[in-house]
Amino acid sequence: MKIRFYGAARTVTGSQHLIEVNGKKLLLECGIFQGRRREFYERNCCFAFDPKDIDAVILSHAHIDHSGNLPNLVKQGYDNPIYATPPTAELAAIMLRDSGHIYQENAEYLNKKKRKHGQPAVEPLYTVLDAEKVPDLFREVDYDESFEPISGVTAHLVDAGHILGSAAVILDVEENGKKTRLWFSGDIGRERLPLLRDPIMPKDVDVLMMECTYGDKAHRDPESAYIEFRDVVKRTIARGGKVVVPAFAVGRTQELVYALNRMITEGEVPRIPVFVDSPLAINATEIFQKHPDYYDDETHDFVRTGKHPALTFPGLRYTRPVSESKEINEMHEPMVIISASGMAEAGRILHHLIANIGDARNTVCIVSWQAPHTLGRRLAERQKRLRIFGEEFDVRAEIATIGGLSAHAGQDMLLKYARSANANGLKHIFLVHGDEEPAAILMEKMKEEGISKVSFPERGDVFEI
Repeated sequence: MKIRFYGAARTVTGSQHLIEVNGKKLLLECGIFQGRRREFYERNCCFAFDPKDIDAVILSHAHIDHSGNLPNLVKQGYDNPIYATPPTAELAAIMLRDSGHIYQENAEYLNKKKRKHGQPAVEPLYTVLDAEKVPDLFREVDYDESFEPISGVTAHLVDAGHILGSAAVILDVEENGKKTRLWFSGDIGRERLPLLRDPIMPKDVDVLMMECTYGDKAHRDPESAYIEFRDVVKRTIARGGKVVVPAFAVGRTQELVYALNRMITEGEVPRIPVFVDSPLAINATEIFQKHPDYYDDETHDFVRTGKHPALTFPGLRYTRPVSESKEINEMHEPMVIISASGMAEAGRILHHLIANIGDARNTVCIVSWQAPHTLGRRLAERQKRLRIFGEEFDVRAEIATIGGLSAHAGQDMLLKYARSANANGLKHIFLVHGDEEPAAILMEKMKEEGISKVSFPERGDVFEI
């Protein structure tokens, strides 16, 4: 068995891991790499392998850095199954279509400017039509349901606790009389978060491929993060400003809506307008409601009492039409605007930032990890001038960052995950989905606990197991 690391290797995004066994090729994930514009297109438009040679794909969850390049894979000739849980398949379908729309829309916006300057037009990474070809290839599998993606490999998925339907991928491989269990973590969730069940811990593992996004730090308690977010809202309202939140449409948006529901209902902040300006988030909400069997006990209580975060509360408004989105920036009273994308690289959030970052009364609230060279990362770094759609803007708004809201495991949970895998015969750990500094710190922590067979592959590295 060979493992080839083609994405999310020494970086967090662009997940692609190719498993070769028994003469067959199995691709784990097909995500979008997020970074500088030129590198974004170079890395995402061209694969390091021929898509027509891939025999199967397994998708751990629907986030774009794990699923977002499936339209290109299919456009370039892939036509075999894509295995995923039912919520992942449904969420990925709407997210990929949304991405195709955003890429088309942004290309059209930029091309208007390029035509004025006599510059050549740009092509979108992919289109809505490209994205709509992907769902036909999905093969839905429930947690703990065995399936055979390629000859000699029996697979099943277990709850990763990261977003709705997220999974760790377990591969029981038999090749030349040798049996190996490979466990791919996908993105590991956190314990005791609302909405979802806790992650399943690995056991009886030979090889562990594990994310390490937050390998350098433990997260604060979820309640502390809630209090910090509440205080951001309170002080922004007090100075008459708006809170603008770039947020992923799946998972993070619903958590924020619930937090706002709670703080307004309990009288901790004044009742103000709250806008979820993301058609994708509305569509995702409908999928959340369709799959209550994936919720934890706390969320079942929310549903029974009518307080599920995907539902409404007085003052909350979901906006689909572009005309309603534009109206938000014509309003001047205090409010909260939650909009995609989560790293502020595309979508309606860009227009809300243009309208609001120049006003010192406002706050831009960063609530998730931001990939290097993205607009979200530049905001989190508190750069004073930002380029959006080719124009420079001064940043006068407050920039607030809240790490404790992350749906990713922190260092303590990652160590717990590795210890669980190491309990019985673990041969090797490969760290993926992490930058170099967090990975180095986590590897040192692992070494202190006697977990020494750990590698941090570079893009293109090949390991034979």
